[in-house]
Amino acid sequence: MEEILKIEHLVKTFGTNEVLKDIDFTVSKGNVISIIGASGSGKSTLLRCINMLEESTGGKILYHGKNILSGEVDEDQYRTKVGMVFQSFNLFNNYSVLDNCILGQTHVLKRGKEEAKSIAVEYLAKVGMEQYIKAKPRQLSGGQKQRVAIARALAMGPEVLLFDEPTSALDPEMVGEVLDVMRELAEGGMTMLVVTHEMAFARDVSNRVIYMADGRIEEEGSPKDIFYNPQSPRTKEFLSRFTAN
Repeated sequence: MEEILKIEHLVKTFGTNEVLKDIDFTVSKGNVISIIGASGSGKSTLLRCINMLEESTGGKILYHGKNILSGEVDEDQYRTKVGMVFQSFNLFNNYSVLDNCILGQTHVLKRGKEEAKSIAVEYLAKVGMEQYIKAKPRQLSGGQKQRVAIARALAMGPEVLLFDEPTSALDPEMVGEVLDVMRELAEGGMTMLVVTHEMAFARDVSNRVIYMADGRIEEEGSPKDIFYNPQSPRTKEFLSRFTAN
């Protein structure tokens, strides 16, 4: 399987606080990797480092073999290929749903307005939001905003999508609609790295699960291994809080 990202000995410190400690893993084409762990274990910081929203302190992040931390990769172009969906949506409130999905395409990818519009509408339809193209974000529910944010990321043509706790800001009844979209993307072969508290999603949709604790990868394996036969006492203790459905 084609390797897209390889994280080697990644370290991130804030002052004297080492938030990420010697992180190693690879992301291959078609992988759906869920990253689980308690709050404060470094999961979101890891995604932010991979997306270059945080500056890594040490180690390498290789994208198709090129180290993005060495300056040999254009940041904006890299971010189009390694897209991010945020917990808090990060939509532009003064733009319509359609324009939110067009802006990145015209500014970063230099697509023409009509081509960008056609691609935006295609992906808004894919997430069930095409009838809201003229709406402003403030007119939408949290679940709808997150679906627009996913469409916006997809419109850039990413190779990998990073999801940073995409359902944690949503009311419980809206979580399902976002997870359904993510499940469809996974089934369609989208490569995804998902920080999540949704254990059923991690167990049922991922093909790999990473459990983080104290800034380290404590355990990594198939969902079956992690959920039904965890080796680390810390993984067992963490998962014991989530009764298997």
